[in-house]
Amino acid sequence: MFARTVAVVGTGYVGLTTGACLASLGHRVVCADIDERKVEALSRGEIAIREPGLAELVSEGLAAGRLSFVVGAGEALKELESEGRPVEVMFLCVPTPMGVGGVADLAAVEAVVEEVREAMPAGCVVVNKSTVPVGTADRTSELLARDDVEVASNPEFLREGSAVHDFLHPDRIVVGSNSSQDAAERVAALYARLGAPTVLTDAASAEMIKYAANCFLAMKLSYVNALAELCERVDADVADVTEGMGYDRRIGQAFLSPGPGWGGSCLPKDTHALLQVADSADFEFRLLRASIDTNTRQFQRMVDKVRVAVTGRRGGPLTKTRLGLFGLTFKAGTDDLRDSPALGVAALLRQAGAELVAYDPGVPVGSAAAAGLDPRTLSLVDDPYEAAAGAEAIVVLTEWPEFRSLDWTRLAGTVAARTVVDTRNLLDPAVVRRAGFAWSGIGRQARESPNARAGRR
Repeated sequence: MFARTVAVVGTGYVGLTTGACLASLGHRVVCADIDERKVEALSRGEIAIREPGLAELVSEGLAAGRLSFVVGAGEALKELESEGRPVEVMFLCVPTPMGVGGVADLAAVEAVVEEVREAMPAGCVVVNKSTVPVGTADRTSELLARDDVEVASNPEFLREGSAVHDFLHPDRIVVGSNSSQDAAERVAALYARLGAPTVLTDAASAEMIKYAANCFLAMKLSYVNALAELCERVDADVADVTEGMGYDRRIGQAFLSPGPGWGGSCLPKDTHALLQVADSADFEFRLLRASIDTNTRQFQRMVDKVRVAVTGRRGGPLTKTRLGLFGLTFKAGTDDLRDSPALGVAALLRQAGAELVAYDPGVPVGSAAAAGLDPRTLSLVDDPYEAAAGAEAIVVLTEWPEFRSLDWTRLAGTVAARTVVDTRNLLDPAVVRRAGFAWSGIGRQARESPNARAGRR
């Protein structure tokens, strides 16, 4: 017997992971999407998302009869009704992109609510799982206009590339509802088998928790990027500095790696959305605004590092300079290019006149992700050695582990100049230098630190 009947509207990273994982916990789940071709593919167990373990969970759920896919939220309600078990919980996992002025666009959320309002069975809980502005639960209740249907907020804390693991091994479950404590407890009960700490609160607090967490991480990344620049100016080594910081349990090791900037589908959108929340409350959130400004500046700082590496000076010209870019996705382990800092840096390099040839193991030529790239900005190839051929510099922009194991001696024989700008501090400088390259990292000393010599890096 299935534990609960669940409808999940939207089959992106969050929706598909939510549906497949809840089915793996024993619930009967129907996932709905408006894309007919996508639904057909998912019904065959074919997924386009690069997410470890997700395809296996989808296949298992389909085979067990606990998971199915339909076109349209209304059809999800009908399918469960036809089985004699009306939907008990409906998750809204639809896109909430950044709109004008940084405000989250709730058009998709409102469209789904309008579609299912009359068909929802009494006693159902509608759950906002998409990242939504504070107050969206109240807005959802108003749009539903149903006293017998409750609303809750259950934010997700999934990282792309480890979404399945994060769902099944959560740090915490957060559920907020202004309808009733019972509504929040019923949503929390879906996760009972996971044994995670649970925070039951009001809807506004649950919505704020999501923004507060993501924006804190963004500020931490901006802080370490600024710290790396300071380390360069005072001849300190940011790798040693962050190692020393990270042993402090109040700080921790996570999100202390400097890079070309932060991006992806969440942090840029959520930081701007929280600024809008602050502005609407007549609060000047200077710390968050400074973090965003620091991140924007980081892109240009990476371009300046390339200029110095190639020309010997910060303002040196890059016109017709061929550069090999290693990595385009916003982080390793995904094929996601949304708001990627790598693309932000690439755009500035192209504006400076550089000719760019890029390779990313997650974005093969001809893939769906590659189709979104502007060929006027860069040329995409399927081989790192081809990307490096004839380059005045190799620029590492995404932290794919396989870049460490490349044959750097072979690369040295293909480039026009043996220069590497490692914006992720990914590579072993000793290995790269032995191949004859000049290596430049972020916040790292030109000389080896004691830890590096001891093999602790």
